[in-house]
Amino acid sequence: MANRAYITAKVFKWARESAKMTKEIAASKVTVSVEKLNEWETGRSFPTIRQAQNLAKAYKRPFALFFLPDIPNDFQPLQDFRKPGSKELSTSSIFIIREIQQKQAWISEVNEENNENIVPFVGKFSIKDSAIKVAQDILTVLNINPLSYRTNNPILEWIDKAESKGIFISRTSFIHSRLKLDSNEMQGFAIADNYAPFVFINSDDWNAPQLFTLVHELAHIWIAETGISNDLEPSINKGENYNPIELFCNEVAANALMPEEFIKNLDKKAFENAKEVFKNAKTLGVSSFALIIRALNLNLISLNLYKKLKIEADYEYNEFLKREAEKKARQKENEINGGPNYFLLQLNRNSRLFTQTVLDAFRGGYIEPTQASNLLNVKVNKFSKLEAQMYR
Repeated sequence: MANRAYITAKVFKWARESAKMTKEIAASKVTVSVEKLNEWETGRSFPTIRQAQNLAKAYKRPFALFFLPDIPNDFQPLQDFRKPGSKELSTSSIFIIREIQQKQAWISEVNEENNENIVPFVGKFSIKDSAIKVAQDILTVLNINPLSYRTNNPILEWIDKAESKGIFISRTSFIHSRLKLDSNEMQGFAIADNYAPFVFINSDDWNAPQLFTLVHELAHIWIAETGISNDLEPSINKGENYNPIELFCNEVAANALMPEEFIKNLDKKAFENAKEVFKNAKTLGVSSFALIIRALNLNLISLNLYKKLKIEADYEYNEFLKREAEKKARQKENEINGGPNYFLLQLNRNSRLFTQTVLDAFRGGYIEPTQASNLLNVKVNKFSKLEAQMYR
């Protein structure tokens, strides 16, 4: 008979439930019936060591945790700033939140123990301050000019500048190939910590909405409001169903990315049709929808013109989605012959700043190889390949 794992039933059950995983899915991970899983979760029988190890991997928990006498203290759930009625956070979202919390807790503790200076702009403002003032401070601190980006992909410039100031930026859309993130569920979140502020961006979208999400989450850092966000970008309706903190952070992002003076000085033909709108939106790194909402809120276009442009923008966006679907289909064909660059994906997921910090600590002998590997999701003997991606 295979060796049994004499796990603590209530801890075993909690591990599954905290992963937001159904009994059916959990049972399928070890090819047993739901009834058998029920037996393990109620202490009427025990899984084999191999079965328990496989479930620990599925729940993304240490195997040793199953043997604790009681349910351990876990990371506190992030404040949920999402609109009422938003999709319940799934296993994918729970896993990425927990992963980022683990990374953030580690680096924050390291920085505090090393007597590093606190990050000065965390909590520098509050929701009572002017959104324009907060937006300007973000641009000043990060040394960014939204009217003169140095790249055709502004989000990369924002990430580089933010990380140069000590903000860790993680960006991914997957846990692994069978567990993807849904942007309708969560677009991003921020952990406003004095020693290690962390921002996560769900990359399950194109770059313009991601950029707005990034700046929105930076606003969360500037007002020290940790939490999860979704359904972002500017809105006509400024009150209904929106948390006031989300409205404020949206306003900050709109002012940072689409400065009022610039929008008001655009040529009159800038809002003649969807093509003109798209051209100007692309310059700013935002979506057409964000730009026409901004113009409407600044009373530069009428509601009727907004509705007309929105219909055109929706059509253009749907055409864009078709082109993206075709591009992804081609990428999928290429993946069969080699796949996406695993190390680049992990680099973006970990944050470049976090990756370099862990590698430095590992090379300096301050952390064990196993801990470094766990923090970076990469085997130690592959660290050189991961590091090589940082300089390309």
